[in-house]
Amino acid sequence: MITFDTEIRVWYVDTDQMGIVHHSNYIKYYEEARSAFMRHLGVSYADMEASGVLMPILRVESNYKRSARYDDILTVRIIIKEVPMARFTAEYEVYNSKGELLNTGLTTLGFLNKSTMRPCRAPQWFVELLLKNGLESDK
Repeated sequence: MITFDTEIRVWYVDTDQMGIVHHSNYIKYYEEARSAFMRHLGVSYADMEASGVLMPILRVESNYKRSARYDDILTVRIIIKEVPMARFTAEYEVYNSKGELLNTGLTTLGFLNKSTMRPCRAPQWFVELLLKNGLESDK
């Protein structure tokens, strides 16, 4: 299992009239955490696309426990539990600065060959990066 934390400040534009983060923004926070995690590994989505592989979202879950508010600093933890094959699943935990769990979520991304737009396996170099950074293989 790999975990990685990133901090996000809640912008005014992310809130509703009550100053509470609108539910749809958590999906953006998950994406920001995934992007930061990939940069931490030394790769980006742009690198993935340049290698000929796209990563569309196939599934999103978001569970709301407490409200985040304007100007809060959130810690978004991404959790990777399994080596990707044809799909890449990430779990998320969102905490406020008091350490209170606000939200949990999950995303599943697929891998597509950019030329054919057909499903493909995760690039071996990506799998190796995950293994090198602490993800354990079932093999």
